[in-house]
Amino acid sequence: MATPRFDGVELFLQVVESGNLTEAAERLNLTRSAVGKGLARLEARLGTRLLQRSTRRQHLTEDGQAYYEHCLRALAELEAAESVLESGRQQPRGRLRASVPLAFGHHYAAPALWGLMDRYPQLEIEISFSDRMTDLVQEGFDIAIRIGELPDTDRLNARRLGAQSMGLAASPAYLQRVGRIDVIDDLTGHRGIAYRTNTPHRSRLMSPLVLDDLQAVADAAIAGVGLAWLPSWLIAHYALRGQLEAVLPGYREQPAPIHVVWPTAPHMPAKTRCAIDALVAATPSCLAGS
Repeated sequence: MATPRFDGVELFLQVVESGNLTEAAERLNLTRSAVGKGLARLEARLGTRLLQRSTRRQHLTEDGQAYYEHCLRALAELEAAESVLESGRQQPRGRLRASVPLAFGHHYAAPALWGLMDRYPQLEIEISFSDRMTDLVQEGFDIAIRIGELPDTDRLNARRLGAQSMGLAASPAYLQRVGRIDVIDDLTGHRGIAYRTNTPHRSRLMSPLVLDDLQAVADAAIAGVGLAWLPSWLIAHYALRGQLEAVLPGYREQPAPIHVVWPTAPHMPAKTRCAIDALVAATPSCLAGS
């Protein structure tokens, strides 16, 4: 039987990327001798030497460098072809990994995503809750929610979900106890609950309580501890339940955009597309006008 035309290509790529025959053999679960013979057969078939090897080091020849670059491009095309097939499937499948901010994730993003499992039984959902800026490519996430301006990068695509503005809120019980707040000067002397971020809010409030979790800030405000800076969507959520009231509605910070982002690729997998669509549909209407 004739030797397959592409026999030895994976072996060659492993030798180049691992830097030596021994490491390549371990990755391929072969002996060092088998790797060496396979590489020799490939070079014989191509009629050229691909690698200059010595006992201590190896480096690509000019032909080897050209062949290596063509192999990488061919592999990229194969991966793109697989993505096309996946995106054409009617049923999204596989594991979807998402990174979402703590409070927004709990209230909106996570319920939207895990709701997909009822529609797509072959889809698995893994959600990481964190307010830190995750690296999607390095950490293997399919999508993430970003609140704030996006850094310039060609590694990510983005779709805007809305905008979040921060405003003041307090519980009805707190306002009944300390009095109504009608103008900014009325803030003087009120107790504030601060959310620890890299850019602290400027206001006339003294903030003896500082928390690093947005939901905890909301919980403290609901308990009547004081006035809190909270996202407009979170204030609206608790206002509907009679637990919080917006204070000085016109006294807000500049809105920050909210995006869903995903790694740049030639084709979008079906699981990613359905997740983005679900997040867009689940975004509260109060974010559109923030």
